[in-house]
Amino acid sequence: MAEITYVRGDATVPSVKGTKVIAHVCNDIGGWGKGFVLALSRRWPEPEASYRAWHRERASNDFGLGALQLVRVKPDVWVANMIGQRGVRTGSKGVPVRYEAIDTALARLADRVLDLDASVHMPRIGCGLAGGKWSRVEPLVAERLVRRGIAVTVYDHGDG
Repeated sequence: MAEITYVRGDATVPSVKGTKVIAHVCNDIGGWGKGFVLALSRRWPEPEASYRAWHRERASNDFGLGALQLVRVKPDVWVANMIGQRGVRTGSKGVPVRYEAIDTALARLADRVLDLDASVHMPRIGCGLAGGKWSRVEPLVAERLVRRGIAVTVYDHGDG
């Protein structure tokens, strides 16, 4: 049975064989410039460019909470831009994370990952700038990905 593996390291450099999908959470207002996306942009220009085009053309596509965009950055590496936060600031409606949207995006991701025969690699999605709690996100990852036999590695960056 697949499980979530926790490691210390950089989620943009998964060191496993086979096809890999690096999953992360984006906001629904077209903002890209803080948090994990900076590490992605340092490594590859395509995820940011694709996200910005997706947002710019949102009147004619599926951009919105719960949506998924897969961007190929290497022959065996894809980045999954998942829309899982409303805006970027904590306000009267609470923190930006939207657990239902993450759940929907993870379900969509599972189908694509199974088609690619890939493993999934991610930081603790929705728990940085989005303000979410891993205790709420982890069960979604387990239900949508692990339960379907997908190997998931969660990366904690830094020393502690």
